[in-house]
Amino acid sequence: MPTIRRRKASEPQKSSPEDRKPSDEDEKKEKSRKEVHETKRKKWSCVDSCCWLIGCICSIWWFLLFLYNALPASIPQYVTEAITGPMPDPPGVKLQKEGLKVNHPVVFVPGIVTGGLELWEGHQCADGLFRKRLWGGTFGEVYKRPLCWVEHMSLNNETGLDPSGIRIRPVTGLVAADYFAPGYFVWAVLIANLARIGYEEKTMYMAAYDWRISFQNTEVRDQSLCRIKSNIELMVATNGGKKVVVIPHSMGVLYFLHFMKWVEAPAPMGGGGGSDWCARHIKAVMNIGGPFLGVPKAVAGLFSAEARDVAFARGLATGVLDSDIFGLQTLEHIMRMTRTWDSTMSMIPKGGDTIWGGLDWAPEEGYDCTPKKQRNNDTHNGPGNQKENMKTQSKRINYGRIISFGKDVAVLPSSQIERVDFRDAVKGSEFASPNVSCHDVWTEYHEMGWGGIQAVADYKVYTAGSLLDLLQFVAPKMMQRGGAQFSYGIADDLDDPKYQHYKYWSNPLETKLPDAPDMEIYSTYGVGIPTERSYVYKISPNAECHIPFHIDTSAGAGQDDNCFQGGVHLTNGDETVPVLSAGFMCAKGWRGKTRFNPSGIRTYVREYNHSPPANLLEGRGTQSGAHVDIMGNFQLIEDIIRVAAGATGEDLGGDQVHSDIFKWSEKINLKL
Repeated sequence: MPTIRRRKASEPQKSSPEDRKPSDEDEKKEKSRKEVHETKRKKWSCVDSCCWLIGCICSIWWFLLFLYNALPASIPQYVTEAITGPMPDPPGVKLQKEGLKVNHPVVFVPGIVTGGLELWEGHQCADGLFRKRLWGGTFGEVYKRPLCWVEHMSLNNETGLDPSGIRIRPVTGLVAADYFAPGYFVWAVLIANLARIGYEEKTMYMAAYDWRISFQNTEVRDQSLCRIKSNIELMVATNGGKKVVVIPHSMGVLYFLHFMKWVEAPAPMGGGGGSDWCARHIKAVMNIGGPFLGVPKAVAGLFSAEARDVAFARGLATGVLDSDIFGLQTLEHIMRMTRTWDSTMSMIPKGGDTIWGGLDWAPEEGYDCTPKKQRNNDTHNGPGNQKENMKTQSKRINYGRIISFGKDVAVLPSSQIERVDFRDAVKGSEFASPNVSCHDVWTEYHEMGWGGIQAVADYKVYTAGSLLDLLQFVAPKMMQRGGAQFSYGIADDLDDPKYQHYKYWSNPLETKLPDAPDMEIYSTYGVGIPTERSYVYKISPNAECHIPFHIDTSAGAGQDDNCFQGGVHLTNGDETVPVLSAGFMCAKGWRGKTRFNPSGIRTYVREYNHSPPANLLEGRGTQSGAHVDIMGNFQLIEDIIRVAAGATGEDLGGDQVHSDIFKWSEKINLKL
């Protein structure tokens, strides 16, 4: 205590604020301090705010991910079962209990986008990425060096093959397409369930290929078709002569259709396997979500580098995708890249107006996008139902008009539409006005000029029959390559020698199925999801430096019409492939002995009605019918395992149909 007192006593007395007057020097220091503080506050910009927000989101995300991985594996399952009740056994477990065992070898054929691609040779900007995935996986390089990534993912615009000094090749093995990105499965769930009944690497084969290049060029550059042939022959030979079950998905359906003609055709164009190769090696082809007759979505992608989801994003944030962000004109770079991918042209609608409809008709005419309700037979013809019919008639959708310029044009009778033919229009040499500075991102639109752009809009309406002319007009270099690799018509005489050329092999309307009467072909796909069928377009107000055509997202706004949303007319499908494209060939074109199926291969339509997950804990759902998520559909997986174990289509119960595919197919007047 005395020590403390002495210390306190020795301290000088502090003057009170009233006794001490601030000097001029103190005032200057205080003023300077405030100015520095204000300057720091002013320097905090929108970029700082964005970075801070992104940092917070990433930190929270990684923390939650850490907690999820730190939890015992049983806890998420326990929580899910506590909310939704006991989970059903996965198909593999269920069928293992029934006694099913590994039987026929299986071959997976991935589609567009889902297969991984890795770098083998690149330019200086890609140093350190040897054998790293540029497609699939984490996509880390997209964020680190986007322009370098676009440069390496693009192909040569003249040849459709590798650019000089760049080699990107498909990842091999089951890991090539089991997951598209961490946590986002593609084939992984099916592979795991097959493993439950005894399948392993020697009885499963992932037919990986570079999905960017044309089907025939996968053989020219990588010998991919030859590798598939050799692996199937090896699997049959090493499994007691048991034929394979082939499971293609999405564009892989068209790729394998091409393969079946290639393997029979004589060398050097074909594989030289002979006309009975498929009969000797293939038990069944179970196509999943197959765009047999193309998809309208592919046209929107080639025409304006967008689809419904991109157009919706642009509508929410007007000008963001069109503006020059961090040196990137986003959609222009996407268009420059994807227009070098010849594979995208394999999915342009096939069959013209005969299949997809014309100006005033379409097979799906009268389709109602609202959920189906139980109808009472006593009130079927009542006044209320008549009003509903009148309402449906007033909302008549001309699905055959795949591209319309203007909402009114999409619904007008064809006799009232004034059209100016664009085919003879003179293209201008200037796209942007002289006073506008544009970044030079190559798209063929820069070579059209305002005259060409206006001519496209003045034609007003494009059906499947005129889409090829439209694409030829706006992208002649792209279509020159595509025309050498693919065809989109209907054969008058399939015995004409010209159909022996590989450009026809992926078009089911211009080629015959193999001579394999014991083989089975399944068309399996999801239904019950609104799917893009036709579009309302407009000329972009920012066309001087950008893609001149955009989907008109304002069209349909404020209307109570589930089939017309954001400038897009919707029909039944799996969100990507309309029912018409996925089901017609197995429902009618190949049903029985037809000129497209001379040996009478049995065909089955197996539809899976979409049911979204009940809650977030179910992930992407076990009853999904969506184009990729269907790969985790328990019912589909069970069907595949049963066929692989030896079952036939009749054992599965034959056709399983929820849509009007048979009714729509009958409306198509196709010579069989």
